[in-house]
Amino acid sequence: MTVTVPFQPERRRADRTALHLNATFRDGNRKAPARVIDMSTHGCRIACSTVVADDHMVWLVFEGLESQRARVAWHCEEFIGLEFETPLNEAVFERLVAQQRQLPEKEIKELRSIASRTHWLARQAADDDIAILADISRQCAENAVVEGMRLSKPKKG
Repeated sequence: MTVTVPFQPERRRADRTALHLNATFRDGNRKAPARVIDMSTHGCRIACSTVVADDHMVWLVFEGLESQRARVAWHCEEFIGLEFETPLNEAVFERLVAQQRQLPEKEIKELRSIASRTHWLARQAADDDIAILADISRQCAENAVVEGMRLSKPKKG
């Protein structure tokens, strides 16, 4: 069976960059570990086991960075899209990107695993969730390929 995903125009204000950061997701008194999959100055996509409603305001806490208040833009299975209430300062964002210039093999494997899981979930999903899961799968697969190529390049020196 072939599933056709309708074209959805890009709604983001800034391009996302693959980042694998550990964070804490806080919703009121509930706390849960979260894994940032990708991020821009305006928001991020995380993997987190917490169930939360769209448009709900939450906190994302990063080690060594000010906590970010964010709106849940969407959620699907264990994946959540967050829009920061106040965009990250460009210099802070660039510092995060620079610290993660090259993902280690373990992180690349995790990207591949997320891509496979979301692909499988998309095949099982209701119509409303297919596009979200397919996009996560595609983006994680692309990031794994790019980071894998970067990792395999010989070091100049």
